[in-house]
Amino acid sequence: MGTLGITLFLFALLALLLAGGVWIAIVLLAMGWAAMELFTSTPVGLLMATTVWGSSASWALTALPLFIWMGEILFRSRISEDMFRGLAPWLTALPGRLMHCNVIGCGIFAAISGSSAATAATIGKMTVPELLKRGYHEPMVIGSLAGAGTLGLLIPPSIIMIVYGVAADVSIARLFIAGVLPGIMLVCLFSGYIIVWALLNPDKTPPSDIHMSFAQKIYASRLLIPTVLLIAAVIGSIYSGIATPTEAAVLGVVGSLLLSLVSGSLDWETFYASVMGAMRTSCMIAFILTGAAFLTVAMGFTGIPKAMAAWITEQALSPVMLIAVLTLLFIVLGCFIDGISMVVLTAAVILPSVQAAHIDLLWFGIFIVLVVEMAQITPPVGFNLYVLQGMTGKDIFSIGKYSLPFFLLMVVAVAVIWIFPEIVTYLPQQMLGKR
Repeated sequence: MGTLGITLFLFALLALLLAGGVWIAIVLLAMGWAAMELFTSTPVGLLMATTVWGSSASWALTALPLFIWMGEILFRSRISEDMFRGLAPWLTALPGRLMHCNVIGCGIFAAISGSSAATAATIGKMTVPELLKRGYHEPMVIGSLAGAGTLGLLIPPSIIMIVYGVAADVSIARLFIAGVLPGIMLVCLFSGYIIVWALLNPDKTPPSDIHMSFAQKIYASRLLIPTVLLIAAVIGSIYSGIATPTEAAVLGVVGSLLLSLVSGSLDWETFYASVMGAMRTSCMIAFILTGAAFLTVAMGFTGIPKAMAAWITEQALSPVMLIAVLTLLFIVLGCFIDGISMVVLTAAVILPSVQAAHIDLLWFGIFIVLVVEMAQITPPVGFNLYVLQGMTGKDIFSIGKYSLPFFLLMVVAVAVIWIFPEIVTYLPQQMLGKR
């Protein structure tokens, strides 16, 4: 059977297993096993054992459970309430007023979480009831939270950046730094849209009910200081070269435990719940990564990635056309599978083609994160939609409609980083220059 036949067979197997509700990690292992057993003469068992062990023993992965635990601790703390009280007085002068709390709050929490769903849930549990109680436009409140919650993937530390870094053999520290400016850009795009919307719909924004002097605003902002210090410690230690991502993750866990302890929200029950939550998520991701590692090796033996890279070269697709095609591919995949699965499922096939098109893998990592962010708010599998469905009682298609403008803003962000790739590459280059 030729390469095309093997590819079609594996796609059919993928569709069959996913439709049957099989775990994505098992799907990846099954596809790798089928490819090796049916289309090569290599001993499958030995290769699977060595590949699974090798991928599990990666030192880079040690940062993953630590950052997840850090987010779990803060998810159960009162940090969202402190952020709301600290931010709200400064945002009442902007068109849209307290709706900016969704965007700015998610941007801040994203820098200490790394998870999109955790960011949306943590900020939403505080802002949604408050904003609706004050009479803010419900579709805009929900849509802005759905869109801004995706910042948990882009603003470092990001779980999916660690997954991509391991899959593509790209420095995780460089990926973290590369995500800073695109993350700030996306925050500005989201807040800018809220401002324009509020100016066009002045009747849908209630009057300000917060009246404070400048000194009172400064006093309220004291609640933001611990969070800002934790962000500076985690990101600053990586940027300055003082700590590796794993060491920075340890710092983040210790800092989050101290913040929770000082705020009075850390008890034995909270601690146990955070450990178990981090363990479940980490095991799930690790299982997926081992399956992906084996599938990657199996794909190499079948020759599919090499054949696809050669085909792309023969088609003379320009890099911009390739990125446009991949954007559509990921948006479609995002309707059916989660972001981490998208990355590990496609890495083995797509990365050789990307390299053949001479696209920087560091830049491509940030592109991947942006399109996976889109997948977080695309029905029927967008994780943020499910989080907000449980929080608001709205169906996921309504929430998807509310978040459509923010989805389109992410498309704009992809176009911007393509036209100006320095937005992604500038800070990593500066970091390497200093080191």
